[in-house]
Amino acid sequence: MSGEEEVLVRVEGRAGRLVLNRPKALNALSHAMVLRIEEALTAWREDPAVETVVISGAGERGLCAGGDIRAIYEDARTGGSASADFWRDEYRLNALIARYPKPYVALMDGIVMGGGVGVSAHGAVRIVTERSRVAMPETGIGFVPDVGGTYLLALAPGELGTHLALTGAPVGAADALLCGLADHFVPSERLGALAADLARVPVHDALTPYVGPAPDGELASHREWIDHCYAADTVEEVLARLLASGVPAAKEAAATLAAKSPTALKVTLAALRGARRLGPLERVLEQEYRVSCAALSSPDLVEGIRAQVIDKDRAPRWSPARLAEVTEADTARYFAPLGDRNELALVSTDSLQEVPW
Repeated sequence: MSGEEEVLVRVEGRAGRLVLNRPKALNALSHAMVLRIEEALTAWREDPAVETVVISGAGERGLCAGGDIRAIYEDARTGGSASADFWRDEYRLNALIARYPKPYVALMDGIVMGGGVGVSAHGAVRIVTERSRVAMPETGIGFVPDVGGTYLLALAPGELGTHLALTGAPVGAADALLCGLADHFVPSERLGALAADLARVPVHDALTPYVGPAPDGELASHREWIDHCYAADTVEEVLARLLASGVPAAKEAAATLAAKSPTALKVTLAALRGARRLGPLERVLEQEYRVSCAALSSPDLVEGIRAQVIDKDRAPRWSPARLAEVTEADTARYFAPLGDRNELALVSTDSLQEVPW
């Protein structure tokens, strides 16, 4: 296989291997990569020779830093539809991974953010290492957590998911395990040997010699103020509680929120609360698709990417600039139906069930 392929697809023994292969771009997902992964998973689903699927990233920096932000910037700036088409296929892939009938093992080493979470954290076996940095950092670019991120974070204990969604803060292995974003800790130096064993023996047998306790995390000791502050009904009240808590880490979180897009913060909180009511992942992905499509016509998405990725001046000019200026109508616009022909219509709720393996 050519080293220029963006996804390396091969079968090693009993395992189907997917390697995201854009190391210079930190394996950021393109539309073609999403379609290639879907194609491989669809073929392997009915292939008796493939008993396990393993996904990893090329290079030393991480599994995947997310979607191709520059492509989204150009599309949003010119009023195109390529991003909506990309998200439609990407979210379908997230749902496919979550319902995959064979063990899907994600090696979440290094940076795993945004779309990288989407191709890993919905899998059946999610492995983090001491190098893992897992995050949904969308509010910093005027966007909202997607790829099923609001579903995953809504399921985190207490208000930990709300804290991570609003601040975009990355977490290490122990905190990813605590928040339900991962299942096992394996030292990074042992991932190669684990992958080799996954090609020979069933997942449980392969994992047992490698899994161990993760280094201590941070979030468990912050649960009291996080659960209190982020349980508020509005972002304004969340900020007020953070500032009044007297806890230095809470005040740092408040400063972080103050730099994010006010609109993205309000929409993210509404999306998380909505995800808790919607039920299965597929319904949440449908909501996220509406939100993402609405963000394409928001000035904050273009401005956020400009400030963080294009010009890198780290000084976005949000519009509106203050939380108080973001109205309920502004937020509601993100959740408006797209019309039957444009909605992301996934499997009906009645047909959804957990797939045992």
